[in-house]
Amino acid sequence: MSNFNKVSVAAEARTELHDKLSLTGAEISINNLPAGASVPFVHWHKNNEEIYVILDGKGKAVIDGETVELAAGDWVRISPAAKRQFFAAEDAAIRFACIQVKENSLEAYTADDAVM
Repeated sequence: MSNFNKVSVAAEARTELHDKLSLTGAEISINNLPAGASVPFVHWHKNNEEIYVILDGKGKAVIDGETVELAAGDWVRISPAAKRQFFAAEDAAIRFACIQVKENSLEAYTADDAVM
């Protein structure tokens, strides 16, 4: 068995990578919203924080009632209990990745966890 997995992601509305990459400590999804579209629900989590990176385009997130403008290159970390929903701009699509991990589970950072 190989010590890595590689996949290519098409421009589907949503691609979840947990099965495709055999992830065991995180969930990652790639999301594409066309101009004027939104994630069709508000959600929150019991245990998992989410880290969003805006890969392309622009839009906004509404987090606990606060509007946060988003553009390519932005990163946002959201606590599990925060209620959130994402929207593409009226005049532009948005493409983002969402990394979901258990809050407070990180035990070592890169330099501390690496073996040289």
